[in-house]
This record gives sequence, structure tokens and C-alpha cells, in this order.
Amino acid sequence: MWIFGSKGPSGFSSSSTAEEVTQGIDGSALTAIVTGASSGIGEETTRVLALRGVHLVMAVRNVDAGRNVKEAILKEIPGAKIDVMALDLSSMASIRKFASQYQSSNLPLNLLINNAGVVTPFMLSHDGIELHFATNYLGPFLLTDLLLETMKKTARESNIEGRIVNVSSIGHRLTYSKGIRFDKINDESGYYSWYAYGQSKLANILHAKELSRRLKEDGVEITANSLHPGGILTNILRHDHCMNGFCHLIGKYFLKSIPQGAATTCYVALHPHVKGVSGEFFKDSNICNTSSMAKDVDLAKKLRDFSFTLINPK
Repeated sequence: MWIFGSKGPSGFSSSSTAEEVTQGIDGSALTAIVTGASSGIGEETTRVLALRGVHLVMAVRNVDAGRNVKEAILKEIPGAKIDVMALDLSSMASIRKFASQYQSSNLPLNLLINNAGVVTPFMLSHDGIELHFATNYLGPFLLTDLLLETMKKTARESNIEGRIVNVSSIGHRLTYSKGIRFDKINDESGYYSWYAYGQSKLANILHAKELSRRLKEDGVEITANSLHPGGILTNILRHDHCMNGFCHLIGKYFLKSIPQGAATTCYVALHPHVKGVSGEFFKDSNICNTSSMAKDVDLAKKLRDFSFTLINPK
């Protein structure tokens, strides 16, 4: 309920907008990939980063929608540097193709913003993986892994800290009793849509924490953080008609606007106060506590190993 928010240590609150948290920041030396950039907070993140001079690569499932967003931003910001590339995070083939094309472009990569997400009934992805887990977590995990060397090279050559930003949710607290159903990840029995969503969002946090740990050990100037954008009226609930209708009914009173919802993503991606901060979870542009499972180092390591077996099946 953003209307009751107060400013945290960062000086920002739940009512701060993406433009406000990036005011005065020059991002002209940066190149960023934003997934799910054709609508909602991904679109607003793209617009505001472009406003700050960042070269944006919109990674989108619907290229036509992405081009429409690009054109709208260029009308507002004529000098914006924006490219649109096709990416379906539910398809490993699409992710591998995107990464290969990006590497062939020889573009640097300073910021990777894993924003795209879904809420859906039980479905399997192109690769036979439960769709929440595939799209919200495993796709970003694979994308990050494939682009990590490009980010490392950019950080070395530019002497600018790289940042990986996973858009998670406080919904990570609402998950299955063991957190991750490793042995039943694609099993419809015992499946509950919101638990599956929570599981994927828990995985986003564990991914960032384990990646942060490994990057620190290797002495790499790249941070990895996760965040909760807040309750926002976007099209993510389009498959849940009851919840979607309810949220649109009361949303204007209790939920964030899209500019407010994109604020924490933009803050973690650009703000100098976040320099060197890694492995943290943010909410309302401030560091926030997580569930105990999201702090479980062994669970994070197990998830990483499990993920590699899924993306590299024998």
C-alpha cells in the first residue's frame, strides 16, 4: 500500500517513481538488456533508462510490440539509443539464439535486467518445463549464464561495475513447503499456481545470491541483486481473471502506478548508492529482508546445480 510508505535510508519510498530515483544520473556510458520490455514495468524501465542516456536492448517475445514501444520512446526522447531483439524466455533455443546474436553484435553489456515474468495456469514450456519455473527463473538463469563472459569483458575494459538485476517478488514467501520442488518441478499433482509463482520468485533471489557469492570469490566487478517491484497493475495477471478483475477494481487505491513499480529496478540498476552492493534484496528502493529459505546458501547451491542439469540435459 504505497500511500502509507515512508522514506527509507536511500531517501526514497514506495511512492517514488523511476524518474525520481534516477534524477541527475548519467547513464550514457552504459548498455543494458531489459527483458519483457514491451509492456508494464519493463517498458517504463526502458523509457527511464533511455532518458538517462543508456543504450537499451529490448529483449521481447513480441517484436512488433517492442518496435511500437521503441517508436513511442523515440518521440519523447529523440536521441534515445534503442534496439529491439526477439527473445522468448520459455524457450531455451530462443535464449541461445538471442545470446549468440548479441555476442555477434559486439555490443558491450553493463546491465542485465531480468524483468520478464508470467502468472499462468499449469502449462509446460517448449522444453517441457513448468512454465512459471521456465519463464520466470530458468530462462533468466540461462540468459545470464550465456552473457556473463560478455559482462565480465565489459567490466574489465570499461572499468565500470556491471550489474545483474533480477525482478523477483515478496511472493517468494508463498511457495511450497520445501521451497523448490526439485523432484516434482514439472508434476501437475500438488501443483498450485501461486505456489509455483512463488517458487520461481524464490529461485530468482537464490540465483542472485549464489551468483553474487561466486562473482565476489572471483574478484569480478559485477553485482547481482534481486528486488520486489511492488503490487502493480500490469498485464501479468491476464490468465487469472478473478484476481485481475479484483486488482483493477481496488488497484487505484492500494497498488503502485507503473512509474512507481519501475522505480526499484531503475534504482538498483543505476544509482551510485548501490555501487558494490551485491546479493541483496530490495523493495521500495531500499534493502529489504527476505524469507529464511531465500537466505539458504545450501539451497542456492543446490538450485544452481539442478538448473545446469535442466539447461544441459544429457
